[in-house]
Order: sequence, then C-alpha cells, then structure tokens
Amino acid sequence: MAPITYRITPKNPAAHLYEVALTIEAPAAQQKVWLPVWIPGSYMVREFSRHFVTVKASADGAPAAIDKTDKHTWVVEAAGKKSVTITAVVYAWDLSVRAAHLDLTHAFFNGPSVFLAVDGRTDEPCDVIIDAPTDDRCKGWKVATTLPAVDVRMTGSTGGFGRYRARDYDELCDHPVEMGTFDVVEFTAGAVPHAMTVTGRTRFDGVRLAKDLTAICDEHVKMFHGTDRAPMDRYLFLTTAVGDGYGGLEHRSSTALICKRSDLPSPGMTEPSDAYRGFLGLCSHEYFHTWNVKRIKPAAFSPYDLRTENNTRLLWAFEGLTSYYDDLALVRSGVIDVDSFLELLGRTVTRVLRWSGRFKMPLVDSSWDAWIKYYRQDENTPNSQVSYYTKGSLVGLALDVTIRAATNDTRSLDDVMRLLLVRYGDNVDGRGEGVPEDGVEAAAAEIAGVDLQPFFDEYLRGTNDVPLGGLLEPYGIRMHLRPLDGDSDQGGKAGKKDADKRATLDVTLGSGEDGAHLSVVHDGGAAQLAGLAAGDVIIAVDGLRVGRSSLYRLIGERAPGERVKLHAFRRDELFEVEVVLQAPEKKAAWFTLDTQASPDVVARRTAWLGR
Repeated sequence: MAPITYRITPKNPAAHLYEVALTIEAPAAQQKVWLPVWIPGSYMVREFSRHFVTVKASADGAPAAIDKTDKHTWVVEAAGKKSVTITAVVYAWDLSVRAAHLDLTHAFFNGPSVFLAVDGRTDEPCDVIIDAPTDDRCKGWKVATTLPAVDVRMTGSTGGFGRYRARDYDELCDHPVEMGTFDVVEFTAGAVPHAMTVTGRTRFDGVRLAKDLTAICDEHVKMFHGTDRAPMDRYLFLTTAVGDGYGGLEHRSSTALICKRSDLPSPGMTEPSDAYRGFLGLCSHEYFHTWNVKRIKPAAFSPYDLRTENNTRLLWAFEGLTSYYDDLALVRSGVIDVDSFLELLGRTVTRVLRWSGRFKMPLVDSSWDAWIKYYRQDENTPNSQVSYYTKGSLVGLALDVTIRAATNDTRSLDDVMRLLLVRYGDNVDGRGEGVPEDGVEAAAAEIAGVDLQPFFDEYLRGTNDVPLGGLLEPYGIRMHLRPLDGDSDQGGKAGKKDADKRATLDVTLGSGEDGAHLSVVHDGGAAQLAGLAAGDVIIAVDGLRVGRSSLYRLIGERAPGERVKLHAFRRDELFEVEVVLQAPEKKAAWFTLDTQASPDVVARRTAWLGR
C-alpha cells in the first residue's frame, strides 16, 4: 500500500497561510481524520484546529463531502473511491516552539499543528513533500529538519525542498521543520553530526557556541552511554532569536528553541554572560530530554493519545530531574565553574521559596494537574502551586546526594537514569514499555539499596522543603538565606546586610508606568491582610506619588510594624487602605564553598560535580 502522503506549501507567507494536502489511498467508506489537541512536551490542550481556515476534500479527483463532527475531527464520504485528498488552509502566526509560524522571513511548523491524522492508520508510513514558497521575496530558502530525506539534496546538516518520510504518524509529529535563510553552526558530539540553525537578525560567535555545545552534549552522551555513540543519526537545535523570548520543546533527534538575541554569545566573549549561561542551560535541558522523555517515557505516554490529556504524576521526574541535570552538565563539562553552578542552584532555590503554594500542593499533584494549572498560571499561582520543574530539580539533587550517602559514594542518580534507560529506554516511538507511576521510585531504591519511601513520602507526596543545607554540608557547601532585595532579586548571591531590617508589603509588581501594578499579592503578607489584591495599582504612599521602583524604596525605608496609608485604584475606583508593614521573610538563597574543607570532602565534591 502506498504511504499516506502530505504536501505542505507556504502558500501565502505575507498572510501567514500554509496549504496542507493529505492524500489517502484505499480510504474507508467513511474516512475519519483528526488533528491533535496538544503537542508532546507541552502539557496543555491547545486546540490547534482553531487555526484551520478552510478544509475541503476530493475523491478520485472530484469534490467530496466532508463534515466536521467535533472540534478536531472530520469525516469524508469515500465509499467505493480509490483515493481521497483533504486540503486545509492553516493560519500560522504563533511565534513559539509549539505550533506554526510563517512570514516572508522564515517558516516553521510542528506536525501536530498542521498534519491531520488518518484514523485507524497512524501506524502506517507517512511521506511529506515540503514545497518551496513561490514568492520571490523568499528566494534562497533552505530546509532544516531531522525527518529522513527520500528525494532531497542535502548540504551538510540542512537540506532542500522535496520528499521526506516518517515511519508512522508519531514520528511525523516528532520532527519540527524550519525553512528560511538561517545561519548554521555544525559540530560533532557523541560521534554524531550535530548542528544549530539560528533564525533571526543576529551577530554571534559561532565558534564559541559550537565549542560549548560540543562539551555539553558529549557530557550527556557520556553519562548515559559511556564511550558509545549518541542514539540518533544526527541532531538539530532549531533556534529562533528574537527581541524577547525564551522556551524550548524536545523531540527525538532535535529541539525547537526560542531565545533573545542577547542570549547568544557575542563575538569576543571570554566568560559566559548571565544570558548566555541561561541559553546553554536551555540547550542542555532540551538535549537531556533526548533520553528522559523521548526514550524513557511514562507509561501514560506509551503511546501518546494526542486527542486528549495524558495525565501522569511523574512530571517531577521527567521535567524536574531534567532541570537538575541541565545545570549539572554545564559544570561537569567545564562550560561553567563550581561557583557559577552554585549561583544557579541558589536561584533555583529562590524561585521555589518565593511560592508559598509549595506548602499546599505536593509535587505529584503538580505533575497530574499540569494540564489545567501549571500551563495556565494566574495571579494566584504562587500562592497555590509548586513547580515540578524547580522543586523537582531540588528533589533530584537531594535524591542524588541521598543515594551517594547510602552507598558510600559508589552509586548515584546517574545510575538510576542508566537503569531506567536499560529497562524502559527502547521506547522512542512510544511502542515500548513506559515507566510505571512508581517506576522511578523503585529504580532509585534498587540503586540505593535502602528503603527510600520516607524520602518520597516527604518530598513528593508531602509538602516539606528539601533540607539542602544539611544534605550539602558533606560536600563542603554551605547554604545561606536572606530577604529578597526587591521584586527582581533572583537570589544566588549575598545581598545587602541590612535587608532584614527593611519593611515589606510582600507583593510582586507587574509592568506599568502609572503607579505600582500588583501582579501577585502573596498569602499572609501585609498587602493581602490590608485588603489589596492582584490588579490593584498603588499610586501613593502617605500622600507621595509612587511608581514601581519608588514603591520599594519608600516601603524599604520603613521599619517592620510601621503603619502607612496607601492610595490605590481597583479598576477605575480609587480607595485608601492602612497597611501594617511586615518584616521580610528569608526567600533568597545562596551557597558558598567551605574554604576549610578537608581533602576527602573536596574529593567527594569533585566526584559529584566533576570539578
């Protein structure tokens, strides 16, 4: 039987319109097709069908009736027909890593947002013909994807327009495509060709980028496979650089990234800037997903059901452990030093401490409710939720050092990840056995050789903070806490010495120049107790006009326990409240190395961090 064939054409880049044609040989009498409602790796129902402008069908070359039966399903009348073609016009103006984007500068798409699935035949091979745009303003475009090429002329890591092939619909959805006149940085890691394409107006040091990415990718490959090669034929980082943006989405042999232009390494950079260090962490995170999510999958994702939510309580492991290893790989590979790693750790702890919701929501619930909570955050999120990324990464660190302590530093979380890969890793296409809901805990206990249920009960199913201070002392690392020095304080470093004497409203401010806009009013804080709410705009303190920066200054000049009168707007109504100022909580963390640590302690730390 001929493969199911898709043809995608950048039909009208100026209007952001793709034309996508699906041809089905030997169709069913009532041929059903459907479009995914979500994309793997981003756990929210996104309703991609809302971007379908028109959908038409033909059978054996003549128009055929097509009916939409629900929000993402269509049925074509095809009784007695040899073939059916369904043609959709898709609006593509989502500049993110999740859906599709098209204009006169470039084109990008993920399969779930543009390719209809043939009901009952998603296991069959799929051919994809990628057409070049005919608009003269798009001359010189090329294609970047890791879809296997069938009739395409390849130039290094990139190719031309033509025919590509996926073994089934799942693989079709797991290879994003970039088209345009992007820059290309090529390197080899894990004995496999790698490349990063960069779309956007940029000026960056490609040599530095290739060097750092090589070290990071080699570190991940070495951790999982030792001296063996990486588990793909080639790998692509598809990067879009914009004025303001950040994000990534993993795939089996590529990742889609979006970053600020300033995140890329500038020519002549000698030490990683804060922005570049964050970008390398993003690259590291998505590359680690090559194993942890794409090959080691939760049972709930084996296979994916793209028509509805796939709930699991394991996102703390698949995103949290990945978040732990993304920065760990930076220091182990030598891209950053130990002090820089500790600064990043301090920032992670600070992000966790700033959310009082960590005392209300266990990590397993955060994972399960990602579909309706984490990906749909609002002004009350810090008061009601915990992030399975940030707290999950701290649990990963705690689990790592707990296993090391239980085994006299002979085993670690690295061994747990390798065990999971051996036991569940032959699952890149979702056809293998996925990790059961208790599988990560069982693997950790097996490696540690001790009962770890109290640990998981306390930090996964309970809501206690991870005691990093005590856990890191045997490594010559000391944890410190201090009050936040303003709303933009990320932690990671020592702050002002008198910060604990300065009063606070305990709010987070948003943007706006006509006063201090409250984006979050934290539970139990002075502002909440006085009756202020998210969305209010404070315009005066004791009769003095304030904005974002001056509010912090004026309140910070007061002592805890003082009373102040605030004038604020709620919607279009002016009101006045009296606030009793509070002492600030210690929500910022930073770590230091014990300069008097013994050689044994230093050796233990070096075995963990590689430095």
